[in-house]
Amino acid sequence: MLTKAKTILKHLWLDASDAERAIPPDLLKRLTLRVAASESRHTGQIRIYVEAALPMSYLWRLGKNSPLKVLIRQRAVMQFGKLLMWDTDHNNGVLIYLQLAERAIEIVADRGLSRQVPDAEWLAMMARMRLNFQQGRSEDGLTQALEEVSALLALHFPATAGEIRTNELPDAPVVS
Repeated sequence: MLTKAKTILKHLWLDASDAERAIPPDLLKRLTLRVAASESRHTGQIRIYVEAALPMSYLWRLGKNSPLKVLIRQRAVMQFGKLLMWDTDHNNGVLIYLQLAERAIEIVADRGLSRQVPDAEWLAMMARMRLNFQQGRSEDGLTQALEEVSALLALHFPATAGEIRTNELPDAPVVS
């Protein structure tokens, strides 16, 4: 019970201003440019979502049947849907989700790409990103994840020369 209370307090303590400090405007701009450059190499859509804390509606479910790790994954999947990433033409959208209160990272890939990439590869990618993030190098971790996701998308969904593509989703990370 005490652990649950500590977790809830930690999440109540953080808000959007903490996320904005973690991803300042200059970093936001660099990440936006990196996503745009990445998407010129493939037909996928990549979004980055940085969230300070889980909402209370998730934290109330915290417990034996809903460990924190599961709740964070559920939140990432929920944001994937809210960002309309299910609706991309080739079903190859990817969300890189950071949850600051728990220093958690999730990568959610739509069915077009997830069929091509084994779960072990996603888990290894998140572990590498988590290491950078835990060492206070969030830009390095995000850049590395973005490059690795881009490489997978370029391999499985390469851009074709002369193809006219529209940018289906915004390139700017969401910070909340």
